[in-house]
Amino acid sequence: MEQTISITVSGLVQGVYYRQSTKEKALELGVSGLVKNLPDGNVHIIATGTADQLDQLVHWCKQGPPHAKVSAVNVKQLEKQVFMSFVIQR
Repeated sequence: MEQTISITVSGLVQGVYYRQSTKEKALELGVSGLVKNLPDGNVHIIATGTADQLDQLVHWCKQGPPHAKVSAVNVKQLEKQVFMSFVIQR
């Protein structure tokens, strides 16, 4: 059963290819949703998938791409949302 979560990633996560890498990982896992930079320097992700797919995405977010320095990952359950694919929101 699919569910939707909100993930906020803090640390050095902008300017290190985090959004593009998140999109690639999400597509690899079969997760739909979106990723965007926030004005406070964090990255925000809304993702829809199975519990296992989302667990894998959250686990990946704790590391991120090679140059990211993740200090915190905050996950919240949301009402289920339907997305056609996974996109970078600018």
